[in-house]
Order: sequence, then C-alpha cells, then structure tokens
Amino acid sequence: MKNDFLKDINEHNKVIKKLTDNSRNVELIASLIFKKLKKGGKILMCGNGGSAADAQHLAAEFLIRLKPKVNREPLPAITLNTDTSTLTACGNDYKFDDIFLRPFKALSKKNDVLIVFTTSGNSKNIIKVLKEAKKWKISTIGFLGNKGGKAKKLCDYKFIVESNNVARIQEAHIFLGHFIFSSVEEMILKKKN
Repeated sequence: MKNDFLKDINEHNKVIKKLTDNSRNVELIASLIFKKLKKGGKILMCGNGGSAADAQHLAAEFLIRLKPKVNREPLPAITLNTDTSTLTACGNDYKFDDIFLRPFKALSKKNDVLIVFTTSGNSKNIIKVLKEAKKWKISTIGFLGNKGGKAKKLCDYKFIVESNNVARIQEAHIFLGHFIFSSVEEMILKKKN
C-alpha cells in the first residue's frame, strides 16, 4: 500500500509539474475571464461525473469567494449540470447529449464564457454545447485530458492534461481552476482599489 501511495504522489507531482507548459495560456484565460466579467458577461461551466463536480466547485468559488479573508461582490458563474430536474427532463424528453445544450441556449448571452471539463474530450454533450457556443460566438475554454479528444478543436483556449489517469487529470483541472479564478479575483480587487 505504501508503494502505491508513493507511486500516486509521484505521478501527481509529474502531472502538476507539466502544467508549467501552460503558463502563457493561464495568463490569457484569466485576462479573458476578467474582461468578459467587466463587460457584464458570466461564466457558464459544465462537465460529466467528477468533472461536473469540478465545475460546480469552481462556480461556488466565484459566487461566494476563494479566500476566507477576501470579501468581494459575488461573480456570476453557473454550472449547466446541477439542476437535476432540468437534466432528467432533458435526458428523458430529448437526449442525454442535449443536457448542456438546452440550458446553454436559454442562459447564454454576449460576453459570456463557456468552460468545459472533460477528461476524455469526447463526451457528446460537451461537443454539442461547444459547437453551439461557436455559432453564438461565445468564448470557450476547455479543461481537457489525455490528448484533448474532439473538444480540442472546438475550444478557443484549452488546457490538455497529458495523462490517461482520470484522477490525475481532475486533480490538475481543479488546481488550474483555482489558480485562474484566484488570478481573476486579484484583478477584480486591484481594479476596485
């Protein structure tokens, strides 16, 4: 067990260290989100399974706060995967592939940003909402895994965590999300002062 534990920690550290290749992208994405929020946009996020939980977690950080001693106005962020009535109605009445598409069409507007979380990059419901965002000229950011899958070509900005271990991909996604959202929060606080 100890060997497995150490092996997983080493694998985690390797994946996190590889994120340094994305440092320029981190700056661009934080700046994009800040500009879109400043123009009255909001952040729309979605994912499946554990990635849905990551989207929900990060939306809460924007709505409430990231740091315990930082009091600021709430930032508009919502997940397209947390309303069980909408998800199940859409899955039942239409298709599971449309569970993000329907609320996206109802809620998105100019200056919004769509952030998708997918460890494979190939989830049909993610691909569908990314295609719709392109039609609407909504900026898209992909937190992707493995080699990025089909989503890679549909995202304006992307992070591809080069691993096929779902747990390591999601750990990297949440780290990146926290860092980017913290950077956006800092930009907002500086603007306020």
